[in-house]
Amino acid sequence: MSKPKSKQHRANQASVLNIRIAPRKARVVVDLVRNKHVEEALQILQFTPKKASPVVAKLIESAIHNVTNSEQLDWDTDDLYVAQAYVNEGPTLRRFTPRAQGRATRINKRTSQITVVLQPRG
Repeated sequence: MSKPKSKQHRANQASVLNIRIAPRKARVVVDLVRNKHVEEALQILQFTPKKASPVVAKLIESAIHNVTNSEQLDWDTDDLYVAQAYVNEGPTLRRFTPRAQGRATRINKRTSQITVVLQPRG
């Protein structure tokens, strides 16, 4: 007999799938905001000149709204911080470009899956 799995609420997280940003470039931005207070993380992202920064900022705002609209969680939004933030690799789009002597070279256009988890501090 196996134990019945308890349903875990995911109201404190937000994720975006298949964003057309390479994962190694998105990880640079995500590393800036991990373990930071939510307001501080949004201010950091506002002045970060990377393509992934508006995506991560929007993702943090979405996670904040998920916490405020959840009936399961009664957390104060002033105490929230970015507990986990990670970037996984999504599907790779493969394109080909012509080269010399009738050959072709493959170009990998990589995608990312970004997830942000919020927790109350303390």
